[in-house]
Amino acid sequence: MVNLKELLKKSNKFSTKNLPRSFDVVGSVALIQIPKQLEKHKKFIANLILKTQKNINSVYQKGKHKGRLRKQVIKWIAGKKVDEVIHKESGCLFKFNIKTCYFSPRLGTDRLEIAKKVKKKEKVLVMFAGVGPYGIIIAKRNNNVTCIELGKEACRYAKENSKMNKVNLEVIQGDVKKVCPKLKKKFDRIIMARPQLKDDFLKEALLVSKKGTIIHFYDFLEGDFKEKIKKKLPKKIKLIRIKKVREIAPYKYHVRADFRVL
Repeated sequence: MVNLKELLKKSNKFSTKNLPRSFDVVGSVALIQIPKQLEKHKKFIANLILKTQKNINSVYQKGKHKGRLRKQVIKWIAGKKVDEVIHKESGCLFKFNIKTCYFSPRLGTDRLEIAKKVKKKEKVLVMFAGVGPYGIIIAKRNNNVTCIELGKEACRYAKENSKMNKVNLEVIQGDVKKVCPKLKKKFDRIIMARPQLKDDFLKEALLVSKKGTIIHFYDFLEGDFKEKIKKKLPKKIKLIRIKKVREIAPYKYHVRADFRVL
């Protein structure tokens, strides 16, 4: 992330009051959010980024995420027009289409933290795996990783990324609700990197769990998120810890809760 307000502080062209503090960088592409009040200045903002950030060749405007696959509306502003990028994180490379695949560089620290918790002989399941970031970073340390992803294109990239990073990753394309009941093995650790969906999918996670399985459960919550997490807990699960991964809006957080199956 780059601090956008610091970058524009010296410019007297407009007030940066309504501007987000930072923007995301994937590969050589900057993804920025432009509030309505500053829409007419977006070209200026984009060109300033291109001028001052030598590692960036393209600037795109981020919109809302839509649908179960969390596809984000992306619009070109300035620089080179690209669709596919290669992003480097934790010594791994991830190729994906910025317009059709969900990928958040802001979760990089969390992905590495989870990977460091995994022991060598653990059987690991990653639900909602996307283009494979959690799975591949874990697979660098542990070959026994299974990924489930609904999106066909994201699955294609996950398989390509596993080859590019020389890891052994089992990628299953399909709905978690349909895939989990058919899996013939139990897992030692489950990463539920779920997007903002109404269903919590804990029932499906328990189907492929055993006594002692660690579940990393993600949610997007406002207010007293600790109490909301506790209310979701089935009887067979013990809460280990709750962590704020990132703030996504005032008083709204992307939260990770670590559970142990009893």
